[in-house]
Amino acid sequence: MSTTQHRLPVARDLEATLQAALQPTALEVIDESAAHAGHAGAGAEGYGTHFRIRISSPLFAGKSRVARHRLVYDALHIFIAQGVHAIAIEAS
Repeated sequence: MSTTQHRLPVARDLEATLQAALQPTALEVIDESAAHAGHAGAGAEGYGTHFRIRISSPLFAGKSRVARHRLVYDALHIFIAQGVHAIAIEAS
């Protein structure tokens, strides 16, 4: 067993990363992990695995829905490796 302790991300971790990367005019990060207990990818801790992100950014101007989502996923890719299983995105 590793001596390094693994920590699942919390909403404020994702929020800080999105603030820095996308300079949003509106941002809400909601941890919905508890609602997914017992389902594949759900962490035993009850947090840090499923998030809903509502975000508006000037960087989304003129971009398709897929391109806006890609910008969000690109900003948050590090969290996937940390145990985030699902990210629902509402980007405008």
